[in-house]
Amino acid sequence: MAKTVVVFGAGTGLGTAVARRFAREGYRVALVARSRDWLSELASSLGAEAFPADLRDVAGIPSLISEIRSRLGRIDVIEYAPITTDLFTRATELTVEKEQEYLNLFLLSPIAVVREVLPEMLSRGDGGILLGQGVSAIRPLPGLSGVGPAMAAARNYFLSLNAEIAPQGVYAGVLHVAAMISGSAGHAAALDGDLPIDVSRIPLIDPAELAGTMWTMLAERDRAEAVLPA
Repeated sequence: MAKTVVVFGAGTGLGTAVARRFAREGYRVALVARSRDWLSELASSLGAEAFPADLRDVAGIPSLISEIRSRLGRIDVIEYAPITTDLFTRATELTVEKEQEYLNLFLLSPIAVVREVLPEMLSRGDGGILLGQGVSAIRPLPGLSGVGPAMAAARNYFLSLNAEIAPQGVYAGVLHVAAMISGSAGHAAALDGDLPIDVSRIPLIDPAELAGTMWTMLAERDRAEAVLPA
């Protein structure tokens, strides 16, 4: 039976590229995103299953995973890389309420997903858990707070997780993206002038290159994190 990958945050950039790469490798694909119209369109083009959901709803993760399992059975790989154009807040302006939103989406929901899928993977002795996020997790910069602390915590969690589960055949890895992803919602917002940063100084990267790196990380399992571009 074909393996199944679940793409959490199936947007127009990295999520779509990951879905296409895994489909090309013979995986069945499940797609999770907020936009029903976009999700339906992407699922139709890939022959994938669509699961509309808001990943900021941490409490809803168990029922979401249950619904995916009810339709597709076992889950072999998950890739978590949601996107929001509300990315950056100055550290001097960051509030507890705002940081809680970032924590829900970029730390607590991926932890909730892992809690649901990990026992099955460990029992089989195989599986993959992939996280895609911004490089602000490891390179703090002025004006780019908010999402950075949440992603830094997620990095800590994933690296610790991989060290614990790798001996049991399950892989966890993080890809830090140090560029604007071509065709993504963030890229569109930058082109519209909606981001509070000078995007002319940020390199542009093809999401297919990122998806290829994620595939290689999962296949080779010789590193728990990577930064692209290096």
